[in-house]
Amino acid sequence: MKTKAFEKIKNVRNKPFSALKYALLAYLLLTVIYPIVRLFFTITGEDIKGVFTAAQFWPMLQNSLITTLIATVLSVGGAFAVAYCLNRSRVRFKAVWVILFTVPMLIPSISHGMGLVLLFGDNGIFNNLFGVDINLYGYTGIIMGSILYSFPVAFLMFYDSFQYEDFTIYESASVLGVNKPRQFLKITLPSMSRTIVSAVLSVFTMVFTDYGVPLMTGGTVMTLPVYMYREVIGMLNFSGGAVVGAILILPALIAFLADLKSNSTGASSTVTKPYKIEKNTKRDVLAYVALALTLIVLCMPVIAFACLGFVKQYPIDWSFSFANVDKLLQNGLGMGLVNSLAVALLTALIGTVLSYFSAYAIVRSKKQIPNKVLHLCSLLSMAIPGVVLGLSYAMAFKGIPIYTTIFILVIVNIAHFFSSPYLMAYNSLSKFNPNLEDVAQTLGVGKMRLLTAVYMPSTVSTIIEMYSYYFVNSMITISAVSFLINFRTTPLSLMIPQLESQSFIEGTALVSLLILALNLIEKGIAFLVKAYADRKERKLLAVSEIESADKEVKDVK
Repeated sequence: MKTKAFEKIKNVRNKPFSALKYALLAYLLLTVIYPIVRLFFTITGEDIKGVFTAAQFWPMLQNSLITTLIATVLSVGGAFAVAYCLNRSRVRFKAVWVILFTVPMLIPSISHGMGLVLLFGDNGIFNNLFGVDINLYGYTGIIMGSILYSFPVAFLMFYDSFQYEDFTIYESASVLGVNKPRQFLKITLPSMSRTIVSAVLSVFTMVFTDYGVPLMTGGTVMTLPVYMYREVIGMLNFSGGAVVGAILILPALIAFLADLKSNSTGASSTVTKPYKIEKNTKRDVLAYVALALTLIVLCMPVIAFACLGFVKQYPIDWSFSFANVDKLLQNGLGMGLVNSLAVALLTALIGTVLSYFSAYAIVRSKKQIPNKVLHLCSLLSMAIPGVVLGLSYAMAFKGIPIYTTIFILVIVNIAHFFSSPYLMAYNSLSKFNPNLEDVAQTLGVGKMRLLTAVYMPSTVSTIIEMYSYYFVNSMITISAVSFLINFRTTPLSLMIPQLESQSFIEGTALVSLLILALNLIEKGIAFLVKAYADRKERKLLAVSEIESADKEVKDVK
């Protein structure tokens, strides 16, 4: 009788938790699965035939594959080299270097393309001042811009993996007489194989589905995402766009499944001894030079924006002026700023709550079928390119009351970026003792109470990182929201192609700088909040240790 009564009380306490879990599952099915299914069901045989028999289709597919493959190899290779250089040398202020290498992530991909046009275009800075013509428009510009855009993502993946290398293996190899080059080939590369696969798949998907860089630097070389964008936005050819969207989702889905398999079958390692870096002045000097040159190349678009944003008229009059700011305000800068901040803040707040709760519902519950479905839905958005998701929303939700408001942008951004914050929370919550729920149930504590009183205070740093991820990506995204905006809801990132079409180059530079500044401010606030939370946690821990020591002294007495 007592057992049945206890089970009844437990079910009553956990009823709100179960209701919220099923509500979240329904939400993800509606906002992630339904639009994509609807997109596929709108495609007819005639649509497929029309796209595949079009004269420009196969050249566009070839352009996409060639530029993506070259950019992926160069971006991943360069990111690996820089991460290796930073981790295997005694370069000072490594944390600062890491932050600087991630600055290009804080501006839209279209800004990288625009920055290259400002530097190397027909009327670019290097072309005007030094007569340097690199034939930017075409393969060269797409590949260069794609590298700038994707490099920070691959770099962070490699840099993080290098932190977990075990030095004891290298010590054993040195004792056995294995030289450094052979150690690199036989130990370093195999240990990084899973990360290399993940980086290649992530960068390939990013570049293959991006239209921002090719739109700015492609010239007459058109890629599939640009074709899809122009067909839908310019020609209102939704059926043709749906076919191209289905093509774009295939490599992303394959990459997602391959990465999932790699992560589930890869061997995990435990670090017993951190990597020991020997003193070598020559190596460190070369490392400083290599890192500095790489950083300059990566930040060139930002430098170009800073130079051109406040000139009177490029390239005629280089005198300093705030006239461009006034002109931007007349072009709707204020409205774009409000829209971007509203979308980013709402996306970050709601998205963090939903993704954290999703991770909690899955990690801290029994592995039932609803939980597995929720887990799959939470991960699936990683396999859906933003440009495809945006088009699917335009076809699935057109006509609903919120379609012409910023709320549809918030919903599509949450769906687009859901997977990464979810995985952050998933990994953090997996580290807690698996018996906590049993203890809580014994004490009559419900799951929602356990969430708010135990897990959330203990994972403040993770929650801040999740919020920051949503905010930054919502500020810079162009793909997921391109098909859903109107004059009143246009964010800052999509003002860039509009201003470029008006030949207002100085305006595009200022908007890119503004997006960068807002993201840097958010990152700074997140850093301060995390530092405060960590300091508070250390203080509480110290107090707890003192109280424990006092208790032990009293017990001894």
